[in-house]
Amino acid sequence: MVFACVLSTASGQDPALPSPSLTEVWQPVPPKVDAPAGGVPSDAKVLFAGTDTGAWENAKGGGPIGWKVVDGALVVTPGSGDIRTREAFGDVQLHLEFRTQTKPKGEGQGASNSGVFLMERYELQVLDSYRNKTYVNGQAASVYKQYPPLVNASRPPGEWQSYDVLFLAPRFAADGRVLAPARMTVFHNGVLVQHDVALRGSTVYQGQPKYEKHTAKLPLQLQDHGDPVAFRNIWIRDIARPVSP
Repeated sequence: MVFACVLSTASGQDPALPSPSLTEVWQPVPPKVDAPAGGVPSDAKVLFAGTDTGAWENAKGGGPIGWKVVDGALVVTPGSGDIRTREAFGDVQLHLEFRTQTKPKGEGQGASNSGVFLMERYELQVLDSYRNKTYVNGQAASVYKQYPPLVNASRPPGEWQSYDVLFLAPRFAADGRVLAPARMTVFHNGVLVQHDVALRGSTVYQGQPKYEKHTAKLPLQLQDHGDPVAFRNIWIRDIARPVSP
């Protein structure tokens, strides 16, 4: 049996290999972000923190929203319409918390239905999926009609739940061709449920998804599906795709 002998200096460097400094990257220095435990990152935009709804407008034509603030939560007023952010976003990290109805009402897609639409067209489903049977690519934490969640991490009706989303917007050529599809990673209540899935286009109820060229940034939209679903602690961070050195 032959044992290889590796020579090294007092610093632990192998003299047969290039200097470690050749693979050290010192610039640019990442910006400092304060990340308090259980709090909001210092570079995030707070979209709703319990009182002020000024970041939102009615999704049809703008104007005041019809949803109500109740005990620090933004609650859907059924029939008042979807709401969207006044500001537009592209690649983002999104955090929000939601609560389905305490007393289960309805079944299937009629059980506390709502949705989170990235760029107004790519839906992450909100639904009471604790003990509620429906098509799996339409249950809570599904990318609607495209990807079922990896697991069902839903909590019982009436309990607060969280979504943490990494969303990368699609890229289009000047002629409308898709250069890169939208991608989504989602944690539901801290559990990975969507792992870097490539969206096949806008999420639609009927027919097959397809892409239509749109601007690089569009609003975030929350759905009024006729149920008084509640939202709170909504914040968002603009992010940049990693660039290789």
